[in-house]
Amino acid sequence: MASEKEPFSARLRAATWSDHGDNETSDYMSALVEGRLARDEYAVLVAQLHPVYDLLERAADRMASDPVAGAFDLPGLRRREALEADLAYFYGPGWRSRVEPNASTARYCDRLREVCFDWPGGFVAHHYTRYLGDLSGGQYIGLQVRKTLELSAGDDGVRFYRFPGKPKAYKDRYRRMLDAAPWDAAEQARVIAEVKAAYRLNAALTAELDEHLRRDAA
Repeated sequence: MASEKEPFSARLRAATWSDHGDNETSDYMSALVEGRLARDEYAVLVAQLHPVYDLLERAADRMASDPVAGAFDLPGLRRREALEADLAYFYGPGWRSRVEPNASTARYCDRLREVCFDWPGGFVAHHYTRYLGDLSGGQYIGLQVRKTLELSAGDDGVRFYRFPGKPKAYKDRYRRMLDAAPWDAAEQARVIAEVKAAYRLNAALTAELDEHLRRDAA
């Protein structure tokens, strides 16, 4: 068990490790990390991620003046423009009329609206879950997608995974900010609980995509 003397970033990671692992158990995520998705099967994930990041980055605008939460919106982290470029690559310039959130994505977005616009800790919890994942396992997924779909024209189709700086530098700075956040034990516990909730919501989003794979296999 992690000690309270450990940095908050380490305790947060330890407390949510099993929740993170649960995200990788769906058929869809297994196919994604193993490089077994076809172009249209991968594109549906991009379509579901867009409304999540759109809301998170709107929340980041709202939190910009918060002395703690505002600092986590590091330059270069935002993913909305990259996702929109990837959606245009897969669906064409009229992509907005061709994609919509599934039921699990809608529930995910409802939770973001509830906690990310007026609770700094809630914003950081969801921001951490998404962006630290993109900077970690997301980098491997990006390589798999590029190889599997044979994407060779620059970053087209995988701009979502491309950051302007080195992932490790981002992660190190992010964890230092987590450790420096002036949250007492009760608030830290709330943040940990919300990270767990975020992982469950993300797992539900990808689990619903299992149905897409089953339809294709039928």
